Amino acid sequence: METVLQAKDAVEWAYRGEGAVNLVLAYRGSSPKFVGKVLRIPKVPNHGSDENGHSPLTKLECIMWGEFDGIVSAPTREIAEQLYVQKVMCPLLGPDHVDAGIRLSASKEFLEAVEYKVLLQRPSSRVDAAKVNSLCDSVLLITDHSIFPHVSGTLKEDFSVSVEIKPKCGFLPLSDFIAEENAIKKRITRFRMHQALKLSQGQISQISKYNPLDLFSGSKDRVQKAIKSLFLTPQNNFRVFLNGSLIFGGMDGSADSPSHSANRAFQDALKHVILARDGMHSKYFTELVADTVMRSGLLDKLLEIQKLDSIDIEGAIHAYYDVVSKPCVICLEKGRKKLAGRYSSIHAMPRDKKFKLVMDYLISATGKDLSVMVSFRSRGYKDPESPYNVVYLEPTNQTFDFKASFIDLDMKPLKKMKRYYELDQKIVNFYLQTEKDKEAIEFGESIEESSKSCMAKC
Repeated sequence: METVLQAKDAVEWAYRGEGAVNLVLAYRGSSPKFVGKVLRIPKVPNHGSDENGHSPLTKLECIMWGEFDGIVSAPTREIAEQLYVQKVMCPLLGPDHVDAGIRLSASKEFLEAVEYKVLLQRPSSRVDAAKVNSLCDSVLLITDHSIFPHVSGTLKEDFSVSVEIKPKCGFLPLSDFIAEENAIKKRITRFRMHQALKLSQGQISQISKYNPLDLFSGSKDRVQKAIKSLFLTPQNNFRVFLNGSLIFGGMDGSADSPSHSANRAFQDALKHVILARDGMHSKYFTELVADTVMRSGLLDKLLEIQKLDSIDIEGAIHAYYDVVSKPCVICLEKGRKKLAGRYSSIHAMPRDKKFKLVMDYLISATGKDLSVMVSFRSRGYKDPESPYNVVYLEPTNQTFDFKASFIDLDMKPLKKMKRYYELDQKIVNFYLQTEKDKEAIEFGESIEESSKSCMAKC
């Protein structure tokens, strides 16, 4: 008989976190069917909705994803998105590291009960923005990558610690379609430029020193530097869980840098996992994470996906307007004659190739926005035949089981292309203006110092 989640079942599910699109709940009951699983429940904006999970893909999206079996015929966008993970992202990233999940029927009463149950645990900014979509009739059940279940369906009593990392874009674009005035994109990472804009908008209180290029470098020293930088300023790019419960980082990205008390609590929690003297737990932990990230090979696979964006949004946006059969706004705004030479090759392409360019860009966008989950548990002599991979932490002489997975592989709607372009230009323009302002201030200070020196000599 098909499982249908009812209102009484809500008590067994606990708030784990959420993104812009989904609420995530972890199972806290005893049913073997759900132990070691989490639910992803769709949300809807509080003030109007430009996305309807029950609506199927648009005609143009059906053309774009038509080569992948089942996606086009999916009756709802929710089902199409699950098939996108299964048919598109799994083959690209590896089935061992991606769980497409299974859909469970959910009653309206269950969804309403969940909404009420987790309301006080959700960050206020998330509550203001969206609520549980009580009109959807199914939810997604996927593996809880932060814990290690027994094959029997129960949880091990050992402590397990997990790290969720949002790597962001791991390369600098070199596309010839990037406008000359935006050439800064070829030298400065998108992450660093976006930090400046976020700071001005009050989304963060300090600039992160994290550089995605370090994480993707393949160099042990640079990868360790990246993990340490994420640890110092986690924002929404770095979270740590102990036995599935958050112990470090913010639910909504608000944890710019950990307070002394939070850091102390984190150190105390790590004592269950890392055998070291006081004050050294986090240092060895970041080394463990860095070594495991490199050993897993996940970032190599991810970088290949991200680099499907071969012409940058400044090129892909021209293909997009042709795909949707609308006049190219970029050419109209900047003048066709001025842009003719640079973008004529895109506009002259066959329509199927333009679809491919846009499709590759959207797959790349998934790769730039997903998270990597790496989980550890101490491997004792009592469990010599563990099915998991092994990493050795030399400073503490400890051996750990580990598993590494990709999560949050959301399908990006075709109409987001315009938003991607507008945000890209906003980020670059703000950063360029900020650099000009800095130069002006530094020049002014230099003139002032020279004037004072001259007056002193006189």
